[in-house]
Amino acid sequence: MSYRWRLVLLALAALGLGPIASSPGLNAQERTQRTADRIPDLQGMWLNNTATPLERPRELNGRPAFTEAEAADYEKRYQLDRTIGISRNKSFELDAAGDLDTYEPGQLLPGRRSSMINDPADGTVPPLTPEGRRLLTERTEHLDKHYAENPEDLTFAERCLIVANTYIPPLLPAFYNNTLQIVQTPDAVVMHSEQIHDARVISLTRRTHLPSTIRRWAGDSIGHWEGNTLVVDTTNFNGKTTLRGSGLGLHLIERFSLSDANTLKYEFTVDDPAAFTRTWSADSQMTRTTEPMFEYACHEANYSMGYILSGARFGEKKAR
Repeated sequence: MSYRWRLVLLALAALGLGPIASSPGLNAQERTQRTADRIPDLQGMWLNNTATPLERPRELNGRPAFTEAEAADYEKRYQLDRTIGISRNKSFELDAAGDLDTYEPGQLLPGRRSSMINDPADGTVPPLTPEGRRLLTERTEHLDKHYAENPEDLTFAERCLIVANTYIPPLLPAFYNNTLQIVQTPDAVVMHSEQIHDARVISLTRRTHLPSTIRRWAGDSIGHWEGNTLVVDTTNFNGKTTLRGSGLGLHLIERFSLSDANTLKYEFTVDDPAAFTRTWSADSQMTRTTEPMFEYACHEANYSMGYILSGARFGEKKAR
């Protein structure tokens, strides 16, 4: 190569315009998984439907993995168990979605892992503080005592407002429609959920959060790249949903990175000193899919809402 062309390539590299193949430390796979501006390319459709529960089942007695026989049995029966659980669980918010998993077929995480939670080592959510227990009890008791008294006393999912955890972080499997579409620009990353088609916009240019007086269902997310990992910092939740007792002080750190071309590693850490006795962390993975994202027409023909309310009125009349 001539001296002149060496200078040209050095100048292009300094401007960030050189060929990706000349970037040191990148293997062939990594070079093909980057955008034009050399950022890891996370774009596409991802299926978030692992069968691994958020918390380790008690019957495993603290073991971090299922045996082969246990795994086969669990993957076979968990969908029915979780489906029944949906009808019994009226607090269908952030605190429930991690356990409901999905109607869609799903497999345990590699190694037949028994929980997404990796810290604490026992695979369970740390104990709540007195304030965390109070908030969670208030939410649960309100639904138990006032369920279906008014439209506002139905769950958010029944009202087609949100389906938590598919849109509101952390991102955990729901009962169906677990496809997540990721779109990137130099200024933002958009995560479009198949559930109710909510779109979460993560700013890559802002370095500080919105004022504490501005609060959102999914919080305020700002992101940055640490090497090949997208790190997302989220605060400013509105407190209307809860992650196992979390409150307005919930602070969430998420990490997204490509394990390979078809596997997206997802990690998150939960910090809310007012609610939990310590921070806790979990990790999972999403699988790339070529299937389309289907329409989610929640409000159209939502006859169940009227039936629930009229059934409650009938029950009151019968009780009188």
